[in-house]
Amino acid sequence: MSGQRQGPGAGESPGFLLWRATLRWQRVMAATLAPLELTHVQFVLLASAFWLGSTEGRPPSQRELADHAASDVMTTSSVVRALEGKGLVERVPDATDARVRRVVVTAAGAELAQRAMSQVEQADRTFFAESAGGADEAVVLELLRGLAGWPAGGRLTG
Repeated sequence: MSGQRQGPGAGESPGFLLWRATLRWQRVMAATLAPLELTHVQFVLLASAFWLGSTEGRPPSQRELADHAASDVMTTSSVVRALEGKGLVERVPDATDARVRRVVVTAAGAELAQRAMSQVEQADRTFFAESAGGADEAVVLELLRGLAGWPAGGRLTG
């Protein structure tokens, strides 16, 4: 019975649809961040370092930053080095553990992080409003938290 399709079509495959949605969203993010001269991973790590430093009372270690962003440690190190080269962050030794480097966002990095976060949030609102078929934002967020493994109403620890 060659030529006959078996199982659901691509439009009924949740994994395939998630793949397509992710690619569409990544293109929107790349276009949003290009004028700011940031890649998407640079944005995520810069914004995460800014947010963690602002809310935790101390700059995050590279490991804490990688865990928060769900980024591989080597990728995080490479991207932080690139951000450091742009003058957006500094890596400073931890006061109590010489093996640990803290990622400190510079004044220029903080300004860029805040500007980028504002633009990314607007792009997200537009993307999801247009793409979610009128679904309530809370419902969309609940679904995305579940897909991301983020505890409802909780704090992601790793």
